[in-house]
Amino acid sequence: MTATPMTKKDAAATVLAAKNRLGLTWEKLAELLDAPVAWSTAALLGQHPLSEAQATTAAGVLELDDEVTAALRTQPTRGTPETDASDPTIYRFYEVLHVYGPTIKELIHEKFGDGIMSAINFRLDVDRRPDPGGDRVVVTMDGKFLAYQWA
Repeated sequence: MTATPMTKKDAAATVLAAKNRLGLTWEKLAELLDAPVAWSTAALLGQHPLSEAQATTAAGVLELDDEVTAALRTQPTRGTPETDASDPTIYRFYEVLHVYGPTIKELIHEKFGDGIMSAINFRLDVDRRPDPGGDRVVVTMDGKFLAYQWA
């Protein structure tokens, strides 16, 4: 009987525990993986496959075993259907899309035509901007425009 391979979800939990135990930051891990911080964080949380070199680097830094390393290299099932939308940070993004989603859609169509923003050819950045009224969270979503083609 063969053992069931570790899931991406279990690997992500192991990565998160190791990151916290070792006092590392996502920024530092991204630097070591030579990849953008948002992509690296998503990959280590199971949303992208790491290359062999990246998985080996992550395993060394995070003191992970071969089973976790292998899981980090596998293709993911993207998305997190089990995400708890009651988490205040995650909920706010749902709220933003509920309130501004139709506006974002209209503005994309007005500026680009009939199409969508890619979530595959995509970059994400999260920054902090000082403000006298309280620091601001700046989230930048940068996706390629994909025109609908009806022929």
